[in-house]
Amino acid sequence: MTQHDHLPRNPGMALDMDWVMRAQANTSAIERRASTLPGRRSVKKDHQAAWLCKAISLIDLTTLSGDDSAGRVRRLCAKARQPVAPDILDALGMTGLTTGAVCVYHDMVATAVDALEGSGIPVAAVSTGFPAGLSPFHLRIAEIGESVAAGAEEIDIVISRRHVLTGNWKALYDEMAEMRAACGDAHVKAILATGELGTLRNVARASLVCMMAGADFIKTSTGKESVNATLPVTLTMIRAIRDFHDRTGIHIGYKPAGGISKAKDALVYLSMIKDELGDRWLQPDLFRFGASSLLGDIERQLEHHVTGSYSAGWRHAIG
Repeated sequence: MTQHDHLPRNPGMALDMDWVMRAQANTSAIERRASTLPGRRSVKKDHQAAWLCKAISLIDLTTLSGDDSAGRVRRLCAKARQPVAPDILDALGMTGLTTGAVCVYHDMVATAVDALEGSGIPVAAVSTGFPAGLSPFHLRIAEIGESVAAGAEEIDIVISRRHVLTGNWKALYDEMAEMRAACGDAHVKAILATGELGTLRNVARASLVCMMAGADFIKTSTGKESVNATLPVTLTMIRAIRDFHDRTGIHIGYKPAGGISKAKDALVYLSMIKDELGDRWLQPDLFRFGASSLLGDIERQLEHHVTGSYSAGWRHAIG
């Protein structure tokens, strides 16, 4: 399946404050459910290898460091094209496996687009004053346009957390709608920075408002907060997605980001998506992992499946 096939984009809708204010989150129940998830699903051997290959196809392979260079980004793109050693893929009978996207700062978009030419792998750019989102608004909008012009097919924007913390849902809606418009044909992922929103109820309401304003994806975190993707936050956000789909028929994507570095954690997230949203969300047009080190651990697990031995992490470059 190619990126974004078959499903219409989220056209957005008018802000429905009644719906927003009715949104609640039973924190204790959500935390209880989340605490049971790692033990509820267990896949082994060939089934586990298949699920781990699926996880690779859903990774936004990411570098967002102040010392990023053209060379590093080109190596990352080479890894996105060939995420697992060919001999391991041959043993698994896998062909054509790539990551879901490559995610970089605006300054590296052109380099990534050039390095990925012909691969079909989209470039995602973090934007709008990432990670704090506190630069002047007109500059945040201009940054989106610059990244789209440079070839980014996906834009990961950050919301103004203060709108959520002060309950100014109209301001959040207007901001998100303008950012969505600035993206044009590029798909927009709204980063909620959930670790800074205070409560799961705020997470639920912010998720709904961003979807109403036209977000194609909602994303947990920038990866720069002290608390990033968690299972309770994920349950809250994907249930908001399910509610939105039930009410509108529109499919919204989900991206947990930050802190997901182990293959076993990726399997928990995938099982949660399957349980709560269904198989259609296990495709790269509706689910992504925002990760850098996750791929390396998955590759180690796949090599163990094939050879019976664990390799050193340094054998799996860039992962």
